Amino acid sequence: MTTLTLDIARKILDSALATALDNKLKPLAIAVLDERGCIKAAVAQDGTSLLRSEIAHGKAYGALALGIGSRAIFKRANEQPYFVDAVNTLARGAIVPVPGGVLIQDGSGALLGAIGISGDTSENDESCAVAGIESAGLTANIG
Repeated sequence: MTTLTLDIARKILDSALATALDNKLKPLAIAVLDERGCIKAAVAQDGTSLLRSEIAHGKAYGALALGIGSRAIFKRANEQPYFVDAVNTLARGAIVPVPGGVLIQDGSGALLGAIGISGDTSENDESCAVAGIESAGLTANIG
């Protein structure tokens, strides 16, 4: 099993930022968490709004907490709003149930951590996360 080292986390983060710049997206905040939910790397581009870092963290944290990408959490929130609300209550409101939180897995499917991105549309946030993960030779699980 691979470990999510600081070097790998930075590669994921840097590639996600490069993807955002190539696509001329709005300023992003990015949080890369290890499998324990601890921050490995985080950044907020110039011009991000006040709570973007917290939203990015909440997307990644939610993916780790439920073991599914935040796209799947979003779908579940629409189908079972009471369940997702109850889980978010247990998590003290730390889960942000919209796309942009992606699980990071190695080639065998072992969980290494998650990345959360916020700043543009949820779909663009998610695509940058996937690009970052894949640039490190790892597998992105959007849910």
